[in-house]
Parts: sequence; C-alpha cells; structure tokens
Amino acid sequence: MNSQTSSLQNSPSPSALAGLKVLELGQLIAGPFAAKTLADFGADVIKIEPPVSGDPLRKWRMLKDDTSVWWQVQSRNKRSLALDLRTSEGQALVRQLAQEADVLIENFRPGAMEGWGLSPDELVERNPRLIVLRISGYGQTGPYRNRPGFGVIGEAMGGLRHLTAEPGRVPVRVGVSIGDTLAALHGVIGILLALQHRHATGQGQVIDVALYEAVFNCMESLLPEYSAFGAVRGPAGSALPGIAPTNAYLCKDGAYALIAGNGDSIFKRLMALIGRPDLANAPSLADNAGRVARVQELDEAIGAWTAQHSVQAVLDALEQAAVPAGKIYTVADIATDPHYASRGMLQEVQLADGSALTVPGIVPKLSRTPGSQRCKAPDLGQDTHRILSEMGLSAAQIEDLRARGIVGGKA
Repeated sequence: MNSQTSSLQNSPSPSALAGLKVLELGQLIAGPFAAKTLADFGADVIKIEPPVSGDPLRKWRMLKDDTSVWWQVQSRNKRSLALDLRTSEGQALVRQLAQEADVLIENFRPGAMEGWGLSPDELVERNPRLIVLRISGYGQTGPYRNRPGFGVIGEAMGGLRHLTAEPGRVPVRVGVSIGDTLAALHGVIGILLALQHRHATGQGQVIDVALYEAVFNCMESLLPEYSAFGAVRGPAGSALPGIAPTNAYLCKDGAYALIAGNGDSIFKRLMALIGRPDLANAPSLADNAGRVARVQELDEAIGAWTAQHSVQAVLDALEQAAVPAGKIYTVADIATDPHYASRGMLQEVQLADGSALTVPGIVPKLSRTPGSQRCKAPDLGQDTHRILSEMGLSAAQIEDLRARGIVGGKA
C-alpha cells in the first residue's frame, strides 16, 4: 500500500447514524450520492436495483473487470437488493421494507413511484415515522414537474451554466455532475432536519428537492442584484465579478497561479510583495469598491509579476506573505499531495481481483463519530438473500422469486 494512502478498515469509533435504516430506490447520481453520504456515517443502506441490469452507474465511464470504478465510490457501505419494482410482488416487498425503514430515497421522475403503487404519502401514512427524500429535475409540483431533468439541465436553469464561460464564448459545463451532487447534499440536509423534527414529534415527512433549486440556492447575490439594479451577471472567465483582485495569473513556466488578494490588508501585502507600494498605499484602492473600479490595472500588475517566476516560486512567495493562493490541481496532483493523504482523503479498497483502488475519503470530519468505509461497493444482488431472510421469507420463497425474475443475485 502507498505510504500516503490509508486502507479501508473498520472505524473503532461509534457511527453517527448507526441504527438508521435507509432504502435507496434511486439510480445514477443524485439519490445514490445522498444515500452514500448517510452510509459513510453508519446508516444501513439497502440499495434496490433492477435484477438484470442493476444501476446504470455500474457501467458508466471507465470500467475495471466490467464494473465502473466510480461504482466503488458511489455505492460503498451499501447492501444490494436486486428487485423488480415493476412487479406487484416487488412493490409489496418495498412496502414491507418501508414499513420498518427510517428513510426512503428516490430520484425517479415525478409520478413514477405513484405508478408503482409506492406513493410516498401513502408510505408515510403506513409508517408515520418514515422520512422520504424525493429528488427530481424540477420538483414534485409546478408546470415543469413532468419534464425529464438531469443535473446539467438543473445547472443551466439554476443560473450556473450562464456564468461558466469566458466572456463572448459558449458557456461550458463544470467537469463533474455538480447539479446532482448539490441536490444530493441538499437532500441530506433535509433528511437531517426531518430526523430532528421526528425526534421531537415522532412524525416523518416528505422532502422535495429539485435539481435546479439546489443549484439556484448557491447563486449568492445573483437574484437580488437583478431585483435591485436590473443587473444580469455575465460570465467572467477566471475572475469573480465585483471582487478584486482575484483571478488566475499566468506564470513563467506556463502554469497558472490562483491569487485571492481581495481582503484590504491582504491586498496591501500582495502589492508590497510584487513591488508596487504605489498601489498598496493608494487611498482609492483601500477598499473593495475602489479596487473593482481599477481591476484591469491590478490584474495587469499582478500578471506582470507572476510572468517573471515559476508557479512554485510564486506560490512560495505568496505563502510567506500570507496571501491566499494555489495552483490548479489535476487528479495526479491530488493523488500525490501530502495534505490530502494526511487528512485521510486518499483511501484504498481491494477489488475482487486483488488489486488496490484509491478512492476519496470521507467528508465532513467528525471528532466523536467519524465516518468510515466499512465495506466496498456490492455486486449486483449480493445481499438479496440475506435481506429477504431478515424480512422473514423462507429459502423456498426467495428461490421462487428468483426463478420468476422478481429478485436477482446469488443464492
């Protein structure tokens, strides 16, 4: 094992969500990411997948031994129950599981659950303590509710895509499914809020998270600026409009340094470092408003300095001057970075063929009840027999369901 990488192991500390029973009915990204976050902190997550194909994420992007390596991140600490939700028997089993569950997570298009006879409102009526998280593109209500919506659509409607571009060029997408992830994290927040309410009242509830709303919730001053001034913020490349100086500056070796000199005292230290005391002591640049008015001049001055030095020399000098700065990391930088390693953000799992796979560690860090990787992502239907046995089904009943294709997995 790499000395900078910690391996998967059981945590000796208690888990924050130990004893919490979660049903995951979603697939791909948003719902499963929310469930993964709960599982990382001790929840018993039963992931329900189609018996033959499983979650499509199993085949997304780069595969090793015919399974996506992404799967080892998204489905760690979960149990897999291969079950056909389109059958009446499968639906009955879900209703039985929901009767004993604390949380149910789904991210199908609105109406799908109701079409399967699994209306969340009815599930909560049967189990008043049940908390149901519903994640969809546009939410469960409103004129757009029935439209299909993936994360990229939510990013666009939420206002993010318009801002991610160089001025005058086509807006680009963030290189990961950030809309899905933001929705998942809002869903986790909703679950924790609902658990607190349940602790006080004994009542469960339904949580409605829309992808576009999760993105929109992160758009800072976008709407009030439009409301107050009619201002439509546009793309600004690597800069942050209205805050100066903060940008990406080209260095002598062709790499970029990200420099945030937008605090009043930080700005003075930065200008002193680059040999511009005239700018450091200019009364008109003493606050952010004055610096924004002269942002082009400031960017040119900083860029002229960085162009004379390598990115590492720039970063070393800025660290000494206590000016926030950093380089643009590739995944190769991440995988070899000592700070990532020291905080347990590079962990290893062992695959079926015996090879090691490095995966991200767990966030956030809790002092008393930290999260942990207790088991690697399951094979399709790996836990079907055990879960159904726990529900009281006999081996003969399970085999009958398997023979008729209602459940999957090994006997």
